Amino acid sequence: MPELPEVEVTRRSFADAIAGARIDSVVLGKPLRWPLGCDPLSLVGQEVLGLRRRGKYLLADTSQGLLLLHLGMSGSLRFGHGLPPAGPHDHFDLGTSHGTLRLHDPRRFGAVVFAPGEHSPVATKLLGALGMEPLSDSFSLAAFQAGLKKSRMPIKQLLLAGRLVVGVGNIYASEVLFMAGIRPTAVSARIGAGRVRLLHEAIRVVLARAVDMGGSTLRDFSNADGTAGHFQTAANVYGRDGAPCHVCGTTIRLLRQGQRSSYFCPQCQRA
Repeated sequence: MPELPEVEVTRRSFADAIAGARIDSVVLGKPLRWPLGCDPLSLVGQEVLGLRRRGKYLLADTSQGLLLLHLGMSGSLRFGHGLPPAGPHDHFDLGTSHGTLRLHDPRRFGAVVFAPGEHSPVATKLLGALGMEPLSDSFSLAAFQAGLKKSRMPIKQLLLAGRLVVGVGNIYASEVLFMAGIRPTAVSARIGAGRVRLLHEAIRVVLARAVDMGGSTLRDFSNADGTAGHFQTAANVYGRDGAPCHVCGTTIRLLRQGQRSSYFCPQCQRA
């Protein structure tokens, strides 16, 4: 599933190119997770003012509202001139004066939703419960520590939930917990202040590094110009069960938490 780094990498790959474009056409394919929420023809003639990100949503500001794009489990975007004819897994084409934006999504868990504004009910329903942005100044250590103290959840599952901080997906949660020396099963409220500081910093460092490396490509992720990510090649624990830890040589272990795989070093992650 594309997580925050992959979505941010995607945003950066075409944000400048689409800014200022006039929408010329909208073509819908098979139904996605949620309906568009407007007559497609009502988007024609609007201008794309800019492209932002909130959590795993891309927010395309238009002259009359907001398009919220989500990549779901397997989605990816392409942007450019001369794209090939839409295939069976291409479900949304936004034709603009600067090129065509296409959503490719084999599993159709992605979505494109129009909202009159960021504070309208449809946008609030999708964005209102999202936690702090980890790569922004709003990611406060004090607020993060207070949120941990209120939760009896295992720390890995709290990070994945996205209600305290957004974007720490399964790969990145395993990596930040390794960097902070915390086991994925540790009860959030019991993590000491020193480890919380390490975890707060690890979230920033790991996600920023992932963005710099183009995100992670485990199956078929690539950004809007077709470039794959490489963060997975630098992982310390994720996907390395049975291999020696890069730091201490102890065998990396795998455990299941809910429906997700957690990787950790039993020597380096004792807290």
